[in-house]
Amino acid sequence: MENIIVLSGKVKYTITLDPTVWIFDDRKVDLTTYFSTSFENKNELEEYTKSVSKHWDREIMEGAVYPPTLKTEKKYEKEKVLTGSFGIPILPFLKNAELDEDAVALTIKTTASEHEIALDKAKNLILGFSDGGKPLSEDGPVHVYFGDGSNLLDPIKNVREFIIK
Repeated sequence: MENIIVLSGKVKYTITLDPTVWIFDDRKVDLTTYFSTSFENKNELEEYTKSVSKHWDREIMEGAVYPPTLKTEKKYEKEKVLTGSFGIPILPFLKNAELDEDAVALTIKTTASEHEIALDKAKNLILGFSDGGKPLSEDGPVHVYFGDGSNLLDPIKNVREFIIK
């Protein structure tokens, strides 16, 4: 139970977060590159079209048989999961909780303190849940990073609860 974090307060639905299963979530981000790359709002249809086009081009160039490179790519992805450092954006959890209209801030309760963050800034938070392929068992279960990476070297640790105010 010490790995479970509750998101409550001015929400329609109280949500329990379990960081131990996020490694399987497609929304996870690689923390080693996330804050050093620039972001742009992406059109999902355009991204899908590009990925299908890339796959189609690959089949035309290499044929429809699966070359050994695909197996190598899958092996690389498995290895990355076992050795990488990952986080997940908090925004999908906030959307699922359905915040009240008068909600203005997110309070992060840790074992030693509380941090209050304005809701517009809180929507960009990243919850780090793994370091070097291992869960954050000593000072976790999550580390909270600001979306701009300003606390990259000193994240909020020992998080126990999120409260919407």
